Amino acid sequence: MFVRIVKMSFEPKHIDEFLKNFEMNKTKIRQFEGCQFLELYRDKNNTNVFFTYSYWNSEADLESYRHSELFKNVWSKTKPLFNAKPEAWSVDKLVSLT
Repeated sequence: MFVRIVKMSFEPKHIDEFLKNFEMNKTKIRQFEGCQFLELYRDKNNTNVFFTYSYWNSEADLESYRHSELFKNVWSKTKPLFNAKPEAWSVDKLVSLT
């Protein structure tokens, strides 16, 4: 399993549109084969900056999602709302304390 972190920065006037699109698609994304976990975070100081954290069984599962119609649909509605280039990291979880 690995974690995918995506940082997205939006034009303030587009935040509600982004949140509505995420709300409509979050369950579909989470239920996509290989996705084990999905969260959305908002920066406390820069409220137009958001992060998604998702856990994937394998890189192949993430790539399958990234080539799916679901991703293409979500991304086509999200990408025009950005005010900066999104950043993404794929990381291995080394320690988790609960």
